Amino acid sequence: MPFADDSSVTLVSPDRFSATIAPGWDIVGNANGGYLLAVAARAASEAGGGRIPASITAHFLAPGRPGPVSIDTCVEKNGRRFTTVSATMVDESRPVLAMLGSFADRDTDSHPVTRIAAAPPEMPPPEDCILVEPTETYPPPFMGRVELRLHPDDAGMTSGIPRFRGWFRLRNDEAIDSFGLLVAVDGFPPTIFAAQLPVGWTPTLELTAHLRGIPEPGWLRCEFTTRFISGGYLEEDGEIWDSSDRLVAQSRQLALLPE
Repeated sequence: MPFADDSSVTLVSPDRFSATIAPGWDIVGNANGGYLLAVAARAASEAGGGRIPASITAHFLAPGRPGPVSIDTCVEKNGRRFTTVSATMVDESRPVLAMLGSFADRDTDSHPVTRIAAAPPEMPPPEDCILVEPTETYPPPFMGRVELRLHPDDAGMTSGIPRFRGWFRLRNDEAIDSFGLLVAVDGFPPTIFAAQLPVGWTPTLELTAHLRGIPEPGWLRCEFTTRFISGGYLEEDGEIWDSSDRLVAQSRQLALLPE
């Protein structure tokens, strides 16, 4: 099923939506956090009158597993430029995710003032990068829903540098909108996997995404880096650039280091 279908929501009563966490978007049985956030954000967008996400912060409360969920929404403020909406995703027995987002009109990426003091990461073309294919263990089933090609210097996870660079798109070249960008910002392996540290699992505590515009068709060029691994936490900073070399999303997530 296309991502648009697998992340769809249905209004069932005022401020409440139903959805289904689709199989195949998981990491060892638990749904990818960006995918969960995209589902919740669709409900919040509908509650906010159809505006699209500009900035979203989500806290992950429990693993999301395939099956039905409900999403309760609340319009916190309906302003001229932004609508602020909160949403909580709940499965049959527990809250899974809580988010707060600012939603804007679709023409917000046309502002005349622009100054960019950065550039997309330099990478070989996609066909010269390493395709990540799913297996029964690792890489996880989620990689069958997206197409991820890692920079050859990062793919072996032996650089000692907590960084991943690569190309990203949805399978079958499905167009990526703002909700697809929420998958992209959480679509790469954890940066700590490349740091050659004895860590195999880093659950996300909080994820913030800033969405700067709708991507042009084609591959997204992405880079995720970590500078601080301390106190049982690490951060991952992400940049997403579209095929026209325009910055379309930034992200930061706080992940836990299991003891």
